[in-house]
Amino acid sequence: MAYAALDREFSEPVLEAFTRQTGIAVRAKYDDESTKTVGLASLIVQEAARPRCDLFWNNEVLHTVRLAAKGLIAAYHSPHATAFPPSFRSPQGLWYGFAARARVLIVNQTLVPEVVHPSSIFDLCDRRWQGKVGIARPIAGTTATHVAVWFATLGPERAKQFLRDLKANDVQVLGGNRQVAQACAAGQIAFGLTDTDDALLAQQQGAPVMVVYPDRQAGQLGTLFIPNTLAILRGAPHRREAEQLVDFLLSPVAEAMLAQCPSRQIPLRMGGEAHSDVETPATVQPMAVDFEAAAAHWDAAARFVAEEFLGSA
Repeated sequence: MAYAALDREFSEPVLEAFTRQTGIAVRAKYDDESTKTVGLASLIVQEAARPRCDLFWNNEVLHTVRLAAKGLIAAYHSPHATAFPPSFRSPQGLWYGFAARARVLIVNQTLVPEVVHPSSIFDLCDRRWQGKVGIARPIAGTTATHVAVWFATLGPERAKQFLRDLKANDVQVLGGNRQVAQACAAGQIAFGLTDTDDALLAQQQGAPVMVVYPDRQAGQLGTLFIPNTLAILRGAPHRREAEQLVDFLLSPVAEAMLAQCPSRQIPLRMGGEAHSDVETPATVQPMAVDFEAAAAHWDAAARFVAEEFLGSA
């Protein structure tokens, strides 16, 4: 059985392709949009004594790393491992990152003149845009992942100050990344922070928006690429089949399917061909991230966001 946090419309066709190739049927439990990946990760913890899940296909990385830190992930050294950069896989074989989304700025071209287009996440704090920028609630999904990465990369104090500056700039905190893209498309905000799949969907629907990969110049942070991740559960009832599924999902075929689907997942396999709609870590400066360090900051980042940024205990 696989727990899949990537949207069913994108992950199910890939799992069906695996079944056609191998004859192995995959029973899948898909993520609930309201809980993002948190619900499936919590379920894995609850079931630790008697796992039902064989493979966790997460749509981000930090909850996977946190499960590994709890000892709930089994090592598997896939023959495809070396095709992926070391920064996107566990050296112990506990998890593998593939098929990423980038964290980008979506900009309403009607509201934002080209001469003042934002180019950095720090432009979200620019007073000229007070009350006119947006982010998803930073307690779930890739926005929560991004916050923990800021704590690890900027350092906790600088990350906290950045969040305070966002709050002081009256940032609009919206329900999710798709809501950020929709608000930008509708002109409710001038620009916002979201994921490539949601930004591209707004473009595909004809909205007057552009996608900016932030902090891509020398000396800047770089653009954050958040991979989907794969991990086999400790005590998986169907270990051999889970290994076969990992190998298939790390294959060129699976990444190509995800690259060409409407969400335009970004291949991380070296030499993988991305859709022309997206940039990749080979074409823009990627943020240098230690995902295990970011996972270690998760709890502190979540507390700060809840108590000081969102004003709730």
